[in-house]
Amino acid sequence: MPVNAPALTEEFLRLLGFDATVVAHPFDDGLLLEVQCEDAGRLIGSQGQVLGQLQYLINRMIYQADPDHPKVAIDAGGYRTKIREELTARARAAAEKVRRWGDVVELEPMNAFERYLIHQALKDDPTVETHSVEVEGTSKKAILLRPRR
Repeated sequence: MPVNAPALTEEFLRLLGFDATVVAHPFDDGLLLEVQCEDAGRLIGSQGQVLGQLQYLINRMIYQADPDHPKVAIDAGGYRTKIREELTARARAAAEKVRRWGDVVELEPMNAFERYLIHQALKDDPTVETHSVEVEGTSKKAILLRPRR
């Protein structure tokens, strides 16, 4: 039986005490579930951690019901959209430094979603390549940008 991701997310949030409406939009290879609620800040959490965990749980529930369902990304209060724009601008600025000076540029440690956005922003740049590298003592990874060989 097909999964109704917006309805599933709304019900999950209702059980957590959020009065929310979820709207689905096509997004990359899946769906973007835009959560509209009064208390988006509480749903986002510090540096998007709550939103990230919610996204993980919803994707797990969807996969259990339908392994072929596309992955979902969850946004609240425009947080992920804002982060995407900021990270894309930061990626382009770092790529410009690599082109200008020919040196390796290292970006700060990021979570998987943030690294994905950086890699996506620069994947078609013929002059720069990106690599994720582990940062000792954390679960995060940094991104190295260098001239494409």
